[in-house]
Amino acid sequence: MQHQKLATIEDVAALAGVSIATVSRAINEPTKVADETRRKVTEAVAKTGYTTNAMARSLRMRRSNMILILAPDVGDPNFSNILVGLETEASKRGYGVLIGNTQNDPARETDYLRFISSNQADGLILFTGHLPYGFGHEGGEARLPPMVAVNEPVANAEVPFVGVDNFEGSRVATEHLISQGHRRIAFIGHSTSKAINMLREKGYRAALQAARIEVDPRMILAGDGTTESGRAAAEHMFVRDVLPSAFLCVNDATALGVIISLNTRKYDLPRDFSIMGFDDISFASFVTPALTTMKQPRLKIGEKAMDLLLALLEGKRPAQPEVLLRAELIVRNSVSRPGHER
Repeated sequence: MQHQKLATIEDVAALAGVSIATVSRAINEPTKVADETRRKVTEAVAKTGYTTNAMARSLRMRRSNMILILAPDVGDPNFSNILVGLETEASKRGYGVLIGNTQNDPARETDYLRFISSNQADGLILFTGHLPYGFGHEGGEARLPPMVAVNEPVANAEVPFVGVDNFEGSRVATEHLISQGHRRIAFIGHSTSKAINMLREKGYRAALQAARIEVDPRMILAGDGTTESGRAAAEHMFVRDVLPSAFLCVNDATALGVIISLNTRKYDLPRDFSIMGFDDISFASFVTPALTTMKQPRLKIGEKAMDLLLALLEGKRPAQPEVLLRAELIVRNSVSRPGHER
């Protein structure tokens, strides 16, 4: 029986017509190699079968070149575009991703961590807002791999965070409503536990105070970010007979609930009430009226987060422990001056 000689890096270099050093860079640091050169090396790797050898070396080094992503709900409208950014940047650097849909279940989260303990994943991207379950407090953090949080920061932990500037985005959203003449602006999404909600409420309060508009506690209602919470909050304001001229919602799903409530009551929107969202998820431009909102730079968040995590895997210290990207004001049809059609 004949044994086929295993391909070497020299074979790849010869076939691609480049140096051994260039082959190494194309495999380990592909972004530092010209597209045409990278293509030649990739084709040579495929023809020689050198990929198998590279994987074997990776196993010997106890590196998988895979990143584990833990998300409480992969159906979250913000998740998919951030994931695209994460995957795009990982692929450029020769990494793949594994997705763990935890469904807010500690048992599922612990189960997914087997990819870390068995060296099937080198680092973690956290959408959960907390350190992974399954690691004890006694020395547990020391056993965790490099991690980066996105979407929601991890409280009381030194985990780098990449996300939208929630405070600034909400401040800009409130200023837009004020610029249209609104003085009685309700905020739906008050929370004492969700960092995103708290930051967006702080931005709302800061904008009102800067405009010398008194913050009315009756205009601030709790909400968990769901459509139902938006609908219920709007209904609650009618029951109390305390009505704003505009609603600032903690996210677009909440804004949809407010629109449903107001449409059910046959109000003319935005003539009677203005509604402002946050996130600019896919349906925001299709509701009636089309939703004015703050757009998250989701692709860029994913790219920045993966770039930061891979830098950590290379032993580099992050220049910034927190990277905040600006949200963009998207003006559509759900906001107008009080009592006037847009």
